[in-house]
Amino acid sequence: MKLKEDPNPMLLFLFYLMVWIYTTITFLPLYLLSWVSRPDGDFYGSAEERAKRPKAHSILGCPEGPYRAMSATKRLVMILHPGVDTLDKMFEYAATRFPHRDCLGTRMVISEEDERQSNGKVFKKVILGEYSWLSYKEVLTAASQLGSGMTSLGQLPKTNIAIICETRAEWMIAALACFTYNFPLVTIYSTLGVQAIAHGLNETQVTHIITSRELLETKLKAILAEVPRLQHIIVVDNTATTWSGSQRGISIHSMAAVQNLGTRTGNGTHDRKRPLPSDIAVIMYTSGSTGVPKGVMISHSNIIAGIAGMGERVPKLSEEETYIGYLPLAHVLELISELICFSYGCRIGYSSPQTLSDQSTKIKKGSKGDVSILQPSLMIVVPEIMDRIYKNVMTKVEEMSYVQRTLFILAYNYKLEQLAKGNSTPLCDRLVFRKIRNLLGGRTRFLLSGGAPLSAATQRFMNVCMCCPVCQGYGLTETCGAGTICELWDYSTGRVGGPLACCEIKLKEWVEGGYQSTDKPHPRGEIIIGGPSITMGYYKSEAKKQEDFFVDENGQRWFCTGDIGEFHQDGCLKIIDRKKDLVKLQAGEYISPGKVEAMLKNCALVDNICIYANSDENYVIGFVVPNQKQLLALAGQYSVRGSWEELCNSEAVKELVLKVITEAALTAQLERFEIPRKICLSPEPWTPETGLVTDAFKLKRKELKTHYKDDIERMYGGK
Repeated sequence: MKLKEDPNPMLLFLFYLMVWIYTTITFLPLYLLSWVSRPDGDFYGSAEERAKRPKAHSILGCPEGPYRAMSATKRLVMILHPGVDTLDKMFEYAATRFPHRDCLGTRMVISEEDERQSNGKVFKKVILGEYSWLSYKEVLTAASQLGSGMTSLGQLPKTNIAIICETRAEWMIAALACFTYNFPLVTIYSTLGVQAIAHGLNETQVTHIITSRELLETKLKAILAEVPRLQHIIVVDNTATTWSGSQRGISIHSMAAVQNLGTRTGNGTHDRKRPLPSDIAVIMYTSGSTGVPKGVMISHSNIIAGIAGMGERVPKLSEEETYIGYLPLAHVLELISELICFSYGCRIGYSSPQTLSDQSTKIKKGSKGDVSILQPSLMIVVPEIMDRIYKNVMTKVEEMSYVQRTLFILAYNYKLEQLAKGNSTPLCDRLVFRKIRNLLGGRTRFLLSGGAPLSAATQRFMNVCMCCPVCQGYGLTETCGAGTICELWDYSTGRVGGPLACCEIKLKEWVEGGYQSTDKPHPRGEIIIGGPSITMGYYKSEAKKQEDFFVDENGQRWFCTGDIGEFHQDGCLKIIDRKKDLVKLQAGEYISPGKVEAMLKNCALVDNICIYANSDENYVIGFVVPNQKQLLALAGQYSVRGSWEELCNSEAVKELVLKVITEAALTAQLERFEIPRKICLSPEPWTPETGLVTDAFKLKRKELKTHYKDDIERMYGGK
């Protein structure tokens, strides 16, 4: 896991001399400070000792479990605060405790302009101002007024209402309004195809939609004729829409107008019917990565349990924290993370992937991205973004002078050693890694990785260079995002931590796949999650599609995830395979495309990759989005010239890329049959807008297969 080094002996001596002097001078103050700042009741001493302590154990003593967190061996956690058992109570509790603290923040657009690129494409660039904030009290008032106004527009309790909108403060205000007035909130990804969106709206029979002006004018107006029940559209923007909707009998309202209606009509909160813990809070449509999106019914009690379990895994959460929200709020991980922030009084500043960093696509050169202004302490980072940071930084390291590169590698490897011992490295953090840490604002103390597997190399790099723990988590929409999260002081890689206090996990044998609880050295099987955070099932789904859910003899709900895992001796879970992801080749070998993709994404030449296997063939193929800088350098090295599209279509370039990928695969110890024999290079990146990946950048395999149908036939010899 170390970076390769061949340092000059004098540089090596000077580096360790400087580290020794600094350590000697600061040892006593840091030692005393570590005792003062140690959490109450923590008797495990050093971080190294805490990392080795058990995270969970089998409550029945069986290798298959069920496994529970050490803090929940007797009873699973269901609520965070006594009596706060629904989401309306949760936010009222927060607004009472933190009425004047910042709650939701947004950056205003100062100016925008079109910028033409060298390839002729035009990108819109913006300059954004500082964050402006709404307090907890102001957000509660805004949500109450909006809910009252929606009641005046005919929205009834326990009647579905949909939101299709980008992640922003208005999304959350609308959600809080729905929780307060017991309107089940239907969440649908704004990047889904029009037919998938129409399916969700019609299946839930909504009469009211909350959306943005841009989505209304670009995507929604094309499908409204297919949603006959629709009567009202609430637009969250202050600027008026150019589409009236009157020709179809649909009324268009601004959010501000509906809030004003709520203040005038007198439908105050005293007239509303409070939701019960068992009432549906959200019907969350999945991203459709495996087919038609399904609506997962999530109750108030499910989310409250998830908040309690996940919040416990992040020590010292308080109102001093700042969280940056940029992932889709239609994704369960983002939604529950923001609700956890409310429970602890944190503030949330909103962003988007296009404005996140100084280098983001919509940020004008010379101006600041959102993380630089907000400087968050808490952040969820999907592996796709961390992989990009890792590759970009390592590319720049290769371009450094010999002295700079040697010092970076020495500091990196030294810090790796110290992290393994549970020690901090303040000198290296300040002198070597500060600039890299500033890529995410410079104040992050906790990064959570979810949504896809994170490679060991990338996780270790982020742990070192971001100067804070990068913890992997595991959960699904069907489990309300709750499952496992690594502890902050666990710097091991490839694992997803122990079960949260709100759920328990057991392993179900899968004999056909060769996974059993009696396997050595670790019990293995399909991951089954149970507890109060397990959701109510799929909305209006056939009985056969509900088979993944079941209730045991004690009345507890369980969900069969389809993922294969193994429990380690300390109670940590490791995801090792996917039951539904395995493909059996013609010769009988099993291929896990997701596993191969996770390994090959570490290759600097690969920005994204999809592995495809056909059971009628004896080899696998791959579709690759190459890194432009690396590919151009590779082509130049072998004197291959042409435009970007010509290079991607060049057979000579494909052979060169395949050779590099094969070497990376062998280094990662993949089997020969797991390595793609043929590849296709994509000149265009896969983004949610292309429909080939979800908003969390998961591959949409069905869409990718359709998109590359001709290439698949060609690479398999036209069979």
